[in-house]
Amino acid sequence: MWRTRRTNLDAAAGVSGNPSSPHKEGRQAKQGLEEARTDIARLVEVQSDDVIFTSGATEANALAILGHVRALRLLARHDAPGRNHAHILYLPSAHASIVENAKLLAEEGVRVEALPIKDSRVDTKALAKMLRKETVLVSMEAVCGETGVVWNTREVAEVLRKTGTQILLHVDASQAPLTEKISRAHFDANMLTLDASKVGEARGIGALIAHRTIPLAPLYKGGGQERGLRPGSEASVLAKSFAESLGAAVRGRESFRAYAEKERVRLLESITKNIPNIQVNEGREQAPNILNLSLPGRDTDYLVALLDEAGFAVSTRSACETDSEEGSRSVYILTGDPERARSTLRISWGPRVRPHELSAFAKELARSVEFIDSGGAG
Repeated sequence: MWRTRRTNLDAAAGVSGNPSSPHKEGRQAKQGLEEARTDIARLVEVQSDDVIFTSGATEANALAILGHVRALRLLARHDAPGRNHAHILYLPSAHASIVENAKLLAEEGVRVEALPIKDSRVDTKALAKMLRKETVLVSMEAVCGETGVVWNTREVAEVLRKTGTQILLHVDASQAPLTEKISRAHFDANMLTLDASKVGEARGIGALIAHRTIPLAPLYKGGGQERGLRPGSEASVLAKSFAESLGAAVRGRESFRAYAEKERVRLLESITKNIPNIQVNEGREQAPNILNLSLPGRDTDYLVALLDEAGFAVSTRSACETDSEEGSRSVYILTGDPERARSTLRISWGPRVRPHELSAFAKELARSVEFIDSGGAG
């Protein structure tokens, strides 16, 4: 890089030095990266060294699940007999990056089981009976991204502690920061996943929070960045944006939660008043800014397209599973009803969405459903 040839366009695009390089630009990028790491660590109430930057929650979840189990299996070859036959449990309604990586471990010979669910909670009594001496990891979400169900991570952690063995709890807290506390202690987790895209405009960065003493194997080789666990040049500009957005979410959490709870009640009243045959998919504890509805007999994919034309961005299920013909896996596991799972509509909003926008959405939703019910989809 020639400093004399740097352009205003470079600055506008956020171009910076490689944090691993020794030149001035590299040192500046490294300083920005470490400041962001420290800021995130303070928010989560951990040490700076616990923050491992990744490309997002999907990679962070993979590093937690695959990285930990594979590391233990490598250790077992030398000094931990019996650990080679690892056993893990995962939340079946969780994001695909938890479910699919658990299945990948099953293909590698690991014993994998789904966590038992009862009344939109992990059934801790049933869980206690499923644990064995080979169990090394439980992976679950803090908040379901599709339904907004808040899961009982602390109760699960207590069950794991009572075994007297070293079973780690990994919690994907990507959807939590806007409405829930995000300290690792709050979730009682050993490893925690966060994602910048859930709290701000930055895409392509997330973090796994894990203490250095937790065995982790890198998913691939290529460099010594991020404790040797995530090779590749770090994105210091994205890290800074991530830290700033996460900080804003933490500072505004209480006020936004109160606002979201109030608006959720108003939104639901309007929707249920004007749309017949509609079901709400929610749990005993709920993130108030995520509303999941089932509209049996309606084509909700078409409904999403109608709402998109009207200027409202909603979805039917997780963006990572939009090609699924089975509908929402999360809703099916929560309700056991395949028709409800095939006719879902996911609505969420953040601090920038105002009450009049939610009111306008409710009216447009009623109009669009009426159009579909009258045969407009044909």
